[in-house]
Amino acid sequence: MAHVFCIANQKGGVGKTTSAVNLAAALAVLKRRVLLIDLDPQGNGTMGCGIEKRNLRSSVYELLLETASFDEVVCHAEACGFDVLPANRELAGAEVELATVERRTLRLKMALAPVLDRYDYVLIDCPPSLSFLTLNALCAADGVIIPMQCEYYALEGLTDMVASIKRVHKDMNRKLRIVALLRVMFDQRITLQQQVSAQLYKHFGEKVFATVIPRNVRLAEAPSYGLPGVIYDKSSKGSKAYVACANELIERIEAKE
Repeated sequence: MAHVFCIANQKGGVGKTTSAVNLAAALAVLKRRVLLIDLDPQGNGTMGCGIEKRNLRSSVYELLLETASFDEVVCHAEACGFDVLPANRELAGAEVELATVERRTLRLKMALAPVLDRYDYVLIDCPPSLSFLTLNALCAADGVIIPMQCEYYALEGLTDMVASIKRVHKDMNRKLRIVALLRVMFDQRITLQQQVSAQLYKHFGEKVFATVIPRNVRLAEAPSYGLPGVIYDKSSKGSKAYVACANELIERIEAKE
């Protein structure tokens, strides 16, 4: 049975999509069966896996509205080595349409239930807000991986995210938990980043991944080629860091099984 994790943070621009795509690729490199779900209407995760979002016959939008099945929506990202539930701008309409349907926060969970035995890990790339899309992800997930920059405003975003996870845990999904905090775009030379990193360890302890993702040009270049950085340039510091992070995730999760 798959381990289902959201990659989420209510603050934008903190590397959620980069982390989701590269963790998926790193887990696939490590011989795990992986599904990446793009729940962001921007569709950047879809494009970052080499899938053209403008040419989709069906997307996660139809899956949530139950007008298409999982097998009709899922795509295999051949160069990346994992499956993708893709998204495009149509997904923005799901916010309005889900507001009036039954079990609107459980649509993703219900769609995934019959296929979880196909995968070892399911990673969900969430939009930067507590929307119906994010709630669907949180209700379907076992836990949340929170990528964040070690900057002052990021701490405020983290506070909001932790509060949202606690509310969903209490009211909607009792198994939901924080799996880990992932420090991204990290520059060891900046004193403020070191200070914020120390605060994270103080408050979250072992929840903080030991692996740090450095600021890296090759990771930023990779999406323009429709590839995760882990595939685009496996020798770059950023790529090696995501593979190390995937190894750390596997050790944390599979050691408990």
